[in-house]
Amino acid sequence: MLAFSSAIEALRLANRVLGYEAFKWRLVSDNGGAVRASCGLSVLTDSHLAMERKGLFGTGRPSMAIVCADLDVEDYSNRSLEAWLRECRHRGIHIGALGTGTYVLAKAGLLDNKRCTIHWEKLPGFAERFTRPVPNSSIYEVDGKIWTCAGGSASFDMMMHLIERDFGEQTAAAICEQALVERVRAPGERQRLHLSPRHGISNKTVIKAVEQMELHMAEPLSMDDLAARLGLSRRQIERLFRYELECSPVRYYRELRLERARLLLTQSTMLIVDIAVACGFISASHFSKCYRETNGTSPQEARRTTLRQSPHRVTSDPAIANVRLPRKILVEAA
Repeated sequence: MLAFSSAIEALRLANRVLGYEAFKWRLVSDNGGAVRASCGLSVLTDSHLAMERKGLFGTGRPSMAIVCADLDVEDYSNRSLEAWLRECRHRGIHIGALGTGTYVLAKAGLLDNKRCTIHWEKLPGFAERFTRPVPNSSIYEVDGKIWTCAGGSASFDMMMHLIERDFGEQTAAAICEQALVERVRAPGERQRLHLSPRHGISNKTVIKAVEQMELHMAEPLSMDDLAARLGLSRRQIERLFRYELECSPVRYYRELRLERARLLLTQSTMLIVDIAVACGFISASHFSKCYRETNGTSPQEARRTTLRQSPHRVTSDPAIANVRLPRKILVEAA
């Protein structure tokens, strides 16, 4: 709901600042009716996919289609939605996604060789499942006619980018004043805080070391290789980590890889042996041993616990909203 309402509110405020209806939108679901959000609120839709597919041949066809999805998107499949999105692309319509909606675009084959982003929790599983997209951890990405964002408040930033493109910086600044937003973030900005504010670390060498670790998860660097990349000795690296993070670089590296493994366990259906390989462990047994030592439970039990705690899925289909750009219509799916 945060991602969905943030996108709509940016457009509503644009209309208010401009003084006329520059944007229009309509909500669409697979079969019409109401769609229930994960927070329990229901949103009444204005149209359904069959109507939208017919509308592609008329004057009211959209200029943009944006999908908004929820946490269980990995298990969601809708061939009608995917076909409609492909038809939109063939007709030159911009395609986008809010948060986990990026999964839907990838399933429809719309992200091949395209830069894209998705919420950081979903990024490891997405990158392992889809090999043709070019995902990263930025808040939003615009690659040609493909728009994706990480969800949450990043939806506001992405829509503000669209508004500023069409109406200029002054309009964007006025919208920010109305929304009490200090600034609009640029595409390419990181979703998560840098290491220094997260852990209070100011040592640039340690920050660079961790960045190297994050870039080499599947094939971990040896400590000698890591030290060589930083132009230091192994002993110097170990001293810095113990001073700044109160642990050895080997231990910190392993915890990073286990955190990635946890996300893959809880956010994907990958086999545990494949997760072990993707996170740089020499075998499934070695991975299980390390995971149990750190988390107090086995990878198998962690996955079973996630399945037991998973909320009941809502049967309502994703909703879609249409937004009129200057002389255009944008369709947004939620």
